[in-house]
Amino acid sequence: MSGRADCLTVAIADRVAWVTIDHPPINLFNTPLIVALAEVARDLGEDAHIGAVVVQSADPDFFVAHGDLNSILGAVGRKSDSSPFQHMLEQFRQMPKPTIGKVNGIARGGGLELLAALDIRFCSLENTRLAQPEVPLGLIPGGGGTSRWPRLIGYPRAAELALSGADIDGATAEKWGMVNRAMPSAELDTFVDGLARRIASLPPHAVAMAKRVLQHEGPLADAMGFEADCYAQSAADPAAIAVMRKYMAERGQTREVETGPDPFGGLGNGAD
Repeated sequence: MSGRADCLTVAIADRVAWVTIDHPPINLFNTPLIVALAEVARDLGEDAHIGAVVVQSADPDFFVAHGDLNSILGAVGRKSDSSPFQHMLEQFRQMPKPTIGKVNGIARGGGLELLAALDIRFCSLENTRLAQPEVPLGLIPGGGGTSRWPRLIGYPRAAELALSGADIDGATAEKWGMVNRAMPSAELDTFVDGLARRIASLPPHAVAMAKRVLQHEGPLADAMGFEADCYAQSAADPAAIAVMRKYMAERGQTREVETGPDPFGGLGNGAD
C-alpha cells in the first residue's frame, strides 16, 4: 500500500471502487504512480466485496498528462525483459471485474494507454483531449498504444492516432469507438455512477465469466466453445438459480413486466 496516498485515493461505496488519480502537478506517469496503480489493481482484483472499478482523476484538466519524460530519459540504455507499466495495465485488463474509465480532461500517452486497458470508457464532450504523442517525441507508444488501439478501433484510425500524435476530441473519440459514449460534462458523473453501481449489483460470477468470454481472442469456433462451457457453469451456480427464481417470483416472463422499464434491474446478486 506504500505510496498510494501520494498518488491516488480509493473510495468504496455500494461495491464500487473509485480510484482517483491525484498526482500533482499534472498527473504524470512515473514509477510511484505505476506502483500505486499496480497495488490497487492487485488488491481490488482479489477483493470479493468489489463488483466494479472506476478510474478517474482529481485534476480538473488532466486524467493523466503522459509519461514523465525525466523517467524515460533516465531509463535510456537500461535493458529489461519486463515492463512494470505493461504489467500494471495487464492487471487491470485481466481483473475479474469490470473496469471503467471516466475522462473529463486530457489523457495522452500512458494515460490513454491506461484507458485502452480498461473495459469501458466514457468522456466529456467539452473537455476531452486524447492523444498518443510519442512519435512526435521520437518514440513509439510502449504500453499498448500501437497494440491495443488497432484491435479496438481498427488500423486506419489507430494509425492516425499514433502517427500524428494529434489530439482527438470527445465527439471524435466516440465516433471512432475510443470511448463508449461522450456526453456533456454535467452528465458524466451521474451516468458513470449509475452504470458502475448497476454492474456491481449483478451476480459476480456471471460478470466475471462474461468478461473472460468477451476477451477471448482465438478463432470464433474456439470462442463459441468456451462460451458454451462458461454458460453451463454460470447457469449451475447457486447465485444464478437464486436470482432466476427471484425474477420468476416477481412475475418475470409476463407481458406487464417484460414491457416495463428495465425489467432486469434491481434483481440483486442472487445472494439475497
